[in-house]
Amino acid sequence: MPEPVDAVEMQAALAGLRRTSGLPVAFGGLLSDARHARIGQLNGAQTSALRGLVVSAGSGLGGKAIALARPCAVTDYPASRHISHEYDGAVAAEGLRSVVAVPVVVRRAVRGVLYGALRTPVSLGDRTFDAVVAAARDVEQALAVRDEVRQLLALTREQVDGPGTAPGAWEDVREAHRELRSLVPRVADPALRDELLGVCGRLASASGARAPAAREVRLAPREVDVVACVAAGATNAAAARQLGLRPETVKGYLRSAMRKLGAHTRLEAVVAARRAGLLP
Repeated sequence: MPEPVDAVEMQAALAGLRRTSGLPVAFGGLLSDARHARIGQLNGAQTSALRGLVVSAGSGLGGKAIALARPCAVTDYPASRHISHEYDGAVAAEGLRSVVAVPVVVRRAVRGVLYGALRTPVSLGDRTFDAVVAAARDVEQALAVRDEVRQLLALTREQVDGPGTAPGAWEDVREAHRELRSLVPRVADPALRDELLGVCGRLASASGARAPAAREVRLAPREVDVVACVAAGATNAAAARQLGLRPETVKGYLRSAMRKLGAHTRLEAVVAARRAGLLP
């Protein structure tokens, strides 16, 4: 079954597509295996005819886009001679005529398909076509982030849940913590974001480095992110690139974190954050 991204990032992409393109209907879904996509999300549909439709690679417009791994469009779906017509019933029930289908491709593998459609047989302009492609790219980025998060979670769980972490492995743990924290703002799925933050918290306390007499320090999430980057040796400019922030914003977060930690230098901030159990 498709992961929650189908209901979170896909729906957000479809809503954005309708706003930017003016298309009345947008829908899409992820592949359940190498050759089949299930339409799980609809935006602007007047019926439920398309919901749950399983599209096979090579069949219909979306199947053609999946098979070729490139965008495909028709001006009049029912009359088109360039696609097969297994799904004409569902398309007709929704009254769709002009349709574009764009594959969602992550690391050269097709992971889903996204559609935009009109109920009149007119040729779609470049601006509309580009909007559908851009929406598919948003889903691709969301899936790539999800993949990276899952990969990092799998690696870090072994460190957190295992019998113990070898002394020489702490730099790897700290780097994983930094990378996971930098991904949190890019994750739209609340359940995955909570899981991610939970693992970050466990990583931060895994070393048992919190000093018994350390005072309670509360940093904002972005302040922790910045200090974690500093701990990995990043400059303000490098931290800004990693976190998707402006250097001035990073400087402000770091200054605030240092004040809360009672630190006068970047190194003191890192040491204090570790003593407070905020970093591994």
